[in-house]
Amino acid sequence: MTNVDPLGPLVAWPGVRAAADEARDALTQLHRHPANRRGWSTNAMAASVRAARSSAALDDGAIELPADGLIVDPVLAGALRVGQALTAESLAAMVGVWQRAPLQALAKLHLLAAADLAPADRLGRPGGYAGPRLDLLAQVVLGSSAPAPVLAAVVHGELLALRPFGSADGVVARAAARLVSVASGLDPHSLGVPEVSWLRRRPDYRAAADGFASGRPDAVAAWVIACCAAFAAGAREGASIADAAAK
Repeated sequence: MTNVDPLGPLVAWPGVRAAADEARDALTQLHRHPANRRGWSTNAMAASVRAARSSAALDDGAIELPADGLIVDPVLAGALRVGQALTAESLAAMVGVWQRAPLQALAKLHLLAAADLAPADRLGRPGGYAGPRLDLLAQVVLGSSAPAPVLAAVVHGELLALRPFGSADGVVARAAARLVSVASGLDPHSLGVPEVSWLRRRPDYRAAADGFASGRPDAVAAWVIACCAAFAAGAREGASIADAAAK
């Protein structure tokens, strides 16, 4: 008896695979940008900061970096810590954890994102109500053969819907989607910035996330397609970073 991929019906939904292919093609082109062939680490750092600022703003945190470098907004501070963990040598370590134990990686992301938002004894600890669905999500992450943009969208949407930690869940959800994109080879150097697209379309982003949470097949597919479009837009944002670096 063969195992059935739980995301199989979603991948087969009209428009989903085409959207995933478009996202993958856009990110492939980003990695081929001349400025990313050798200087990708610098561009990845810039992308990380841009992503963190946008992710914080989506959770009603600050988006501007103070001129004196002192980050007082706890949401932005947490998003920047998460971004730092998803760059350079730290990224390889996070990917390794994600590929072995996704729930452990989520706990680490929350510890970083919510350090100034939640009591120390709640950091990295999801609520008991979230346990079964998180376990199922981990099984999907480790066992699904769905295209990477689809898997990233499902992880992102499920964490937004579940809000397992009760603090910084949005920052964690978007960071987890970024981690999927790296671990799967979709965006191995983390050069894309889909968070900017989500921020620019905040009402649509929230409406689509609510649709995913409803569980309706058409709404879940619409969320995935929207996330794929954000990955493609994020590749264009990343290209703007690379263009500036090449000047």
